Amino acid sequence: MNRSLGVMAVLAVLATGCASRGSVRELRADVTALRVELPGLYAVQTAVERDLARTRDDLQALDARVAEIRASAQAVAADVARLAGRVDAADAALRETRARVDALPAAAPPAPERGLDPRARRAPSGTAGSAEQAYAAALATFRAREHGQAVLDFLDFIAKYPRHALAGNAQYWIGEAYYVQRDYRQALAEFQKVLEVAPGSAKAADALLKIGLAHRGLRDDKRARLSWQRVVRDFPKSEAAAKARVLLR
Repeated sequence: MNRSLGVMAVLAVLATGCASRGSVRELRADVTALRVELPGLYAVQTAVERDLARTRDDLQALDARVAEIRASAQAVAADVARLAGRVDAADAALRETRARVDALPAAAPPAPERGLDPRARRAPSGTAGSAEQAYAAALATFRAREHGQAVLDFLDFIAKYPRHALAGNAQYWIGEAYYVQRDYRQALAEFQKVLEVAPGSAKAADALLKIGLAHRGLRDDKRARLSWQRVVRDFPKSEAAAKARVLLR
């Protein structure tokens, strides 16, 4: 084919009537040079096409990676939105509880009756039963997994009966409500209140055990072990101490 091109080029020059042997030789030399250069040009073209194909594959892989990152970002945004909703709900519940506590009338201590030792006076009939009924109702709400309402009910119980023997238990279940929802930081704060409000209550050892578990949930193994060691040291015969020994092993 290349030879035909050379012949056609020579004939074209001859047809013009101005060809000479010298010009024919120059044309043949040019044609020969083109024939030499054509394989190199083909090789360059092939390399360029190969590079373009490789670039196209890279762009497709990059598009796939961008789509994956975009999907991950959307999932993270959805998780953030859900967490924000939980925080807003918790804040609303806390504000409602505070409003209910603030609305409670301050009970003035009754004046002691004449001729009677104030320490010998009994609470009005039905008060203890009312407290136990309120506690039982709050605990039933917790066991029904209505944790938000249970927290409100236990807070209401503590506000009404701050010195009741079940106040420490009520505070413990508030911490438990946050713990089962994996809100470990708030659970820590609530379990710590058990030790402050009722350090000698039956739930103090359980609260210490759960404080350790909450620390473990927050990946703080050092503080978790310290809490379990305290359970074993301060409440050696309790069921919580037996569980703490297992966790320490």
